[in-house]
Amino acid sequence: MSRIKYIILTLGLIMGFGLVIMPTNVGAENVLTNACTADPSSPLCTQDDKPLTDYIKIIVNTLLFILGAVSVIMIILGGIKYTTSAGDTKNVEAAKNTIMYAVIGLVVAILAGAIVNFVIGVFKY
Repeated sequence: MSRIKYIILTLGLIMGFGLVIMPTNVGAENVLTNACTADPSSPLCTQDDKPLTDYIKIIVNTLLFILGAVSVIMIILGGIKYTTSAGDTKNVEAAKNTIMYAVIGLVVAILAGAIVNFVIGVFKY
């Protein structure tokens, strides 16, 4: 039961930090309303139709960044568990497993990202 509480607390902290860094909308004046009359060739005024592969690439790279951050955090937590294990073989083994699985997850994520980027590069027209 305490492990479930630990997982819920960890997810709550991650989501809490995520809410802190989320951008918020403010009620500022829209200064871009007349931008196209001044310079119609500006990037704000031109339509940019990106193919679906660009959006997939953005999503995959964002998820890889998040996964990388989580795996680094798990490696740090495993290191903390390892240093505070005080020689207890059960805690040392749990800490080593945490580090090992975090590294394996990071390697799998990097390989998955490489495969997705390769496939997108092949199918790009």
